[in-house]
Amino acid sequence: MKATAGKPQKKQVTETREQYVGGSYPSEVIEILARHGVAGEVTQVRCKVLSGPDKDKTIRRNVRGPVIVGDILMLKETEMEALPVR
Repeated sequence: MKATAGKPQKKQVTETREQYVGGSYPSEVIEILARHGVAGEVTQVRCKVLSGPDKDKTIRRNVRGPVIVGDILMLKETEMEALPVR
């Protein structure tokens, strides 16, 4: 027989899209609004916050780098909103 009393058991961790991770809140990109910046390197998107105190709130944010509808952004704060592009 094998003794299993001294071995630590592995815990299975299931992660969801709505889980709070390391001081940031997940939000899903629902619409791409505009591109701006000198070379168009910044994309303004509308995203829906998936968890945290502002859950289900839709906010406008500026994103650097490639982004498409359906991407998950990890936001450090969800209270401030980006100004609209003129």
